[in-house]
Amino acid sequence: MAVKLGISLIAWQNDDLPDLTAAFTTEHAMEAAAHIGYAGVERGRRMPADTEGLRRYLDRYGLALCGGWCSGNLMTASVADEQAAVRAQVEQFAALNAPCIVYAECSNTVQGDLTIPVNARPKLTRDEVRAYARKLSELAKWMADTGVALSYHHHMGSMIEDAEDIDWLMEASGPDVTLLFDTGHLLFAGADPLSVLDKWGERIRHVHFKDVRADVMTRVRSEDLSFLDGVRAGVFSVPGDPEGCIDFQAITDRLQATGYEGWIVVEAEQDPAKAPPDAYSKVGHDHIVRICERSALVIER
Repeated sequence: MAVKLGISLIAWQNDDLPDLTAAFTTEHAMEAAAHIGYAGVERGRRMPADTEGLRRYLDRYGLALCGGWCSGNLMTASVADEQAAVRAQVEQFAALNAPCIVYAECSNTVQGDLTIPVNARPKLTRDEVRAYARKLSELAKWMADTGVALSYHHHMGSMIEDAEDIDWLMEASGPDVTLLFDTGHLLFAGADPLSVLDKWGERIRHVHFKDVRADVMTRVRSEDLSFLDGVRAGVFSVPGDPEGCIDFQAITDRLQATGYEGWIVVEAEQDPAKAPPDAYSKVGHDHIVRICERSALVIER
């Protein structure tokens, strides 16, 4: 049983707030990730679009493709139309042996809108989530048959955000719908990450490690700020940051106990003027190495 350590380039290349990271290139981010010791990266929008070009790009830095975001529109599209919309990404990820596509419903999310408080995110009824889950199950089975898993990302500002939403989605969907377990988004949503891990551990295909600064999280909620306001203010950070509040040792202990085998990906978008991404990404990497060793969770090199 082993895990692999990866990183999202969002600390260097923030697509939602590009002004934050304008001083950094994707090439710098790739070099830094490889130098720090990460084995893989999630796909960034500024990487080569074609499959062979992306393969050569990853090989140049000795990194694997360990996943990548997919903005879903299944609430408003038919399953057939959504298949057509994401087919190229699914086929590319399968060709590059990526473990999953990080899929999230974005047709009605407020996560990228600076003018809408994250508190105003869409909240569906249980029946609405169940209906969505049936469509999602069809899409996920098609992806699995194509050779790549659909790993659903509960995300702040979206219709699947808190523990109740996750329960409804997992209960009503088939086994091909797997879960991305994101520590920071869970805590921000008011959930207990360990409880979600205990309940849905067998469905977890992919893991994001991000910490939360509790004071910023509280201010975002109390002042009705947007999700991106929170990011800019520093609501997220890496594991090992003393300003964070998540007990990652307890989480790696539980991952080891449940037999998790897959990627642990650091994803912590911050303002690089306040949190230099090279330094913070190393803090996150080194902290995970230490706690995995204590948990007897082997890291595949």
